[in-house]
Amino acid sequence: MRTALFVIIFLVTGLTAKPQQKAAAFFPDSSLVTTGIYYYPEHWNENQWERDIKKIADMGYEFVHLAEFAWFKMEPGEGKFNFSWLDRVVSLCAKYQLKVLLCTPSATTPTWVRVNYPETFIMDGHYIRAENGTRGLGSIVNLKYRGFVTKIVAEMARRYGRNKNVIGWQIDNEPGALSDYSPSSQQAFRTWLKNKYKTIDALNTAWGAAFWSQWFNNFDQIIIPNTNLVGWWGNNPHALLDFKRYSADAQAEFLDLQAAILRNYISKDQYITTNYTAVCTGSDALRTKKLDFATYTAYPNGGSDNIGDQGFRLGNSKVILFAADHYKSVGGVSGVMEVQPGPVNWGSYNPLLLPGTVRMWLYHSFAAGGKLACSYRFRQINYSAEQYHAGIMLPDGVTPSPGGEDYMQFMAEIKELRKQFKPGVPMPEKMAARSTAILWNLENYWTIDRQKQTGQWDTWNYPIKFLEIAKSFGAPVDIIPETTALSKYKFVIVPAYEMVDAVLVKKWNDYVANGGHLIITCRTATKDRRGHFWEAELAAPISRLIGAQVKATDMLSNYAKGDILCKSAHYNWNNWADLLIADKNTDVLATYDNQFYKGKAAVVNHKVGKGTVTYIGVDTDDSKLEKDILRDIYMGAGATAEDFPQGVYVYWRDGFYVAVNYSSDNYTMNIPETAKILIGEKTLKPAGVLVWKE
Repeated sequence: MRTALFVIIFLVTGLTAKPQQKAAAFFPDSSLVTTGIYYYPEHWNENQWERDIKKIADMGYEFVHLAEFAWFKMEPGEGKFNFSWLDRVVSLCAKYQLKVLLCTPSATTPTWVRVNYPETFIMDGHYIRAENGTRGLGSIVNLKYRGFVTKIVAEMARRYGRNKNVIGWQIDNEPGALSDYSPSSQQAFRTWLKNKYKTIDALNTAWGAAFWSQWFNNFDQIIIPNTNLVGWWGNNPHALLDFKRYSADAQAEFLDLQAAILRNYISKDQYITTNYTAVCTGSDALRTKKLDFATYTAYPNGGSDNIGDQGFRLGNSKVILFAADHYKSVGGVSGVMEVQPGPVNWGSYNPLLLPGTVRMWLYHSFAAGGKLACSYRFRQINYSAEQYHAGIMLPDGVTPSPGGEDYMQFMAEIKELRKQFKPGVPMPEKMAARSTAILWNLENYWTIDRQKQTGQWDTWNYPIKFLEIAKSFGAPVDIIPETTALSKYKFVIVPAYEMVDAVLVKKWNDYVANGGHLIITCRTATKDRRGHFWEAELAAPISRLIGAQVKATDMLSNYAKGDILCKSAHYNWNNWADLLIADKNTDVLATYDNQFYKGKAAVVNHKVGKGTVTYIGVDTDDSKLEKDILRDIYMGAGATAEDFPQGVYVYWRDGFYVAVNYSSDNYTMNIPETAKILIGEKTLKPAGVLVWKE
């Protein structure tokens, strides 16, 4: 009973841990970026370990990532710990001047746990219990599972927490907040709801339980909403939203649990992080409280077409573009924990990457501010589920793969760039004048993706479209949560921010009144935080701010072509269209030029105090309208705007300009004659990298 009570309190308040250091303190500016490699000694004969670790050092790596999937080897039987093998590996790393990043192994429970304690595994939506044999299937709210995790983490921390060669800890692996319908999760969900709503009447109101006789008499009647058994179309969207929130809270709290255990033992010089997937629709990194910073994984391969006829060999540029800026919201710094150097075992197809692609991805992460760059993995394994998953080395352990050669080139070049580093160089004024923030909240993704209303709506990539536009102007861009101060940004973009409250809208209004330039798009402020429509006009909370009313919304078929007129130019649309009625003091920038509502406003601009608000009520496939509107806003505010083509991204970091090219065409950078090129050539080829100073 005491344990159950402890977990209930934990889910609400979290554990008390030592204060976090500022994450930047772990990474000296002069180092630029620290490089590492995943190594799995448990996969190989012990007589090969020293050869492999020496090779890692010779290739130029600076740290080794260890133990994330090795629980079975550290605790081969319940309560029987064996770290002698890991001691040897850590000592070998020290011998060859390699630091160590240790991982807690909670993602892969040993077989004895599943055999003896099957209740510690999740249940799927058909109430079938998961089996051991893969990763990430432990029920993170199950008390018994948490007990086992607590013990192994504490044992590791006691043993290595003061080891001067250990620089940090990664908790778990790619935490995904999986849906869990097990009895443990059902009870934890009810506890979460009680803590949120206090009374069952409040929950019934928030969930709209009067609809379809869903009314609850008490919390004990509640079960997790299950689309597998109710049907996707019939499930309560408010209950599903809360299930997403609960799952993300539970995942974050599970990470914080491990972080708090580590903090009880480890040196203040060791950092704590985890590695989210770059496209992560379940876990919410911003919910964690005890990580020093968050990292991400990014894979160039996997079989997607991307930009141009060579795009399938270059990878999806949106992956790092979004993740590198988003994950800096946790602790102020980030980095890529996994860059896959070649084929994967899960791709729809696995082409050879264009030579230089892995290097370009590493430079992209670095350019966006990444403080560490780690690759998955050193050796391609010759057996089991990931035998087709490439490594830096081929399975023989001595032959570098093409991706490995890319990585070695990157590391050698970074060491040369360190010699060119000068501290305290300010960002060039022309770039600072374009400073941009994009407001993002995973909860908006959840609620919109549940009720997209049109199959043409791309929920995940819609905000990234505006990130791409801003980057095409050469703007420095941050992806920020709504708690961030807006005043340091010249431009703030709010794309499809569906759920709002009065406090947030006031924050937007104050930002504009003080001279900011706010760009709001369709599907913003249509619901309150519960996911309810307002008992008022559409998007009522922002009508006064944008100087217009959203009268109605239209969506066209896949083949229909809507027309918009803006400054005598015509643009096509067919995804989403808000029909706007502008106030008298509001400028209409674009109107619909066909359909039965021809002449209705599509884009409006409203002056508030010293600044402006622009409302873009339409979503187009080619983004030409949105790009032209934003260009006018930037230039009207006194900023210059570049015109980089799709897939060419330019960053400024620590006194260096860095450009990368994901497109299938050559692109010649327009840089001053006095610029000093440090890496690459002025003409960027596909997968090309250019680094220069002015």
